[in-house]
Amino acid sequence: MNCTQRFHPTVDDFRDSFFRDRDRIIHSSSFRRLKYKTQVFINHEGDYFRTRLTHSLEVSQIARTVCRELELNEALAESIALAHDLGHTPFGHAGGDELDRLVKIYGKNGFEHNFQSFRVVTKLEKRYKDFDGLNLTFATLEGILKHSYPYRKDFLSSWHDEIFRLDRHPSLEAAVVDKADEIAYISADIDDGIKYELIDIEDISENELVKSVIEEAEREGYSKEDKLFRYRFTSLLIARVVLSLINSSKNPSKGKILCKTLPADEPLPIKYDGFVDTEIKKLKKILFEKLYRHPKIMRKMHAGKRCVEGIFKAVMEEPRLLPEEYYRRCEKDKIYRVAADFIAGMSDRYAMKFYREVYGIEL
Repeated sequence: MNCTQRFHPTVDDFRDSFFRDRDRIIHSSSFRRLKYKTQVFINHEGDYFRTRLTHSLEVSQIARTVCRELELNEALAESIALAHDLGHTPFGHAGGDELDRLVKIYGKNGFEHNFQSFRVVTKLEKRYKDFDGLNLTFATLEGILKHSYPYRKDFLSSWHDEIFRLDRHPSLEAAVVDKADEIAYISADIDDGIKYELIDIEDISENELVKSVIEEAEREGYSKEDKLFRYRFTSLLIARVVLSLINSSKNPSKGKILCKTLPADEPLPIKYDGFVDTEIKKLKKILFEKLYRHPKIMRKMHAGKRCVEGIFKAVMEEPRLLPEEYYRRCEKDKIYRVAADFIAGMSDRYAMKFYREVYGIEL
């Protein structure tokens, strides 16, 4: 794979290829819509909480820091990070799971947000007269498609495999983004969860990593009762895990872009130390039980699922409910796939508005 190659020729200018990718992503409609897409908390609950947009920015910041220290390509990592959630549905993973269930009624391939992000930047974004998509480099597209691991899927064609080597790991930059994604959402969800009073610090303090970060904050003079404790805890947690990632990872080709992807049976050299790796896995389980399955979150996500289901069924029954550009696509594409693209591109508030208009009722 030629890292900087694109599907369509482009006129060179003063920018590096990956900086150009980044700029095209930032200026896309799909990127702007991330502002009103749920991360965990429905966005209208308050202006403080993370959305897909702020999450993507946090992932980008962490990924750039790690790549700088490992002498990997920061611009490539930034482009992958900013685009990695473009295909996410409204209402977080609950919306995606529901859309996957609905699409599988009509086709075996279902809905998968990695591939949807890939579709957004290669097909659904309209910016050029002669072709669809943003015309990003192959390296950025590979990182969006794979994240960290081989990506063998029945719905992918032979040309996907020929270009992106689906049986191999992606670039190290993509692997860094995958870890940065994990660091960003764990720390942010703890911060937002405590802010929203769904959990408190004691709920997660049984975790050894959390316990060590609490002790560090207390040594600095921050008490759990202090208003500033939550901010300091989150900052120290991110710093601790990022430092582990930097110190435990290796770049076998210092100062170069590692587009020569690694075989699937070869362990990725982007990793935490043993202690952090173990405790991060335990912490994710605690958050799943105590935060993500909290009744308040479950109620909102259930409502989101019903919204996705209602819109999908309405559009399948009457395609003329679709905006004109989507309705025209129904002449050549399967309606359920057009419906999935339409819903996946919605923000939370637009989805709820559409639902109200169609059914005349609030969720």
